[in-house]
Amino acid sequence: MKIVIADKSHTIYAQQICDTISDAAKVRGTGIAKRKPEYVIEKMENGNAVIALEGKQLAGFCYIEAWGHGKFVANSGLIVHPDFRGKGVAKKIKKKIFEHSITKFPNSKIFSITTGLPVMKLNSDLGYKPVTFSELTDDQSFWKGCQTCKNYDVLQRTNQQMCLCTGMLYNPNEDESTENTKVKEKVFKRLKRIKETIYLKKDKK
Repeated sequence: MKIVIADKSHTIYAQQICDTISDAAKVRGTGIAKRKPEYVIEKMENGNAVIALEGKQLAGFCYIEAWGHGKFVANSGLIVHPDFRGKGVAKKIKKKIFEHSITKFPNSKIFSITTGLPVMKLNSDLGYKPVTFSELTDDQSFWKGCQTCKNYDVLQRTNQQMCLCTGMLYNPNEDESTENTKVKEKVFKRLKRIKETIYLKKDKK
């Protein structure tokens, strides 16, 4: 399997990527912001995306978004095709897009918002820490992208302070001392328990 920086030659996969993202949102029953093929193509042409291919078959995808004049970047739209799930593909894609983000935007903070526990774990392993939404970008262009999410009303009702997603941030200038790491791990475990409780209650309904 190849995991590479996407370019113009990969635009033929744009529609399939969008369909896979949409299908995943339906299956999970949680919030995933939808994207149009034109948007995905733009990311590929600008060198702001990573694609995983098994031969000519799409295995996965993820892209970079820059906000607040480059002060923040986000690794968004992480998706793995159903045929390749459970094989560690997401972890490899996440690592590749994270390293690419650091190379292309060395002074930017990298953030993520997600409802997925596996993504939270991947983020934590890469050095992200859970944060409040107030520590993320205040660029409204980013938050408008949440409008296609089924949970957008929650974000509106809380004045953009919280939602079902968990905010996570990687700060390249932060001191990763042993104490900081221990605190980060404790917070992550607590958030993981909270998320699991929410999903268990939802499944029982």
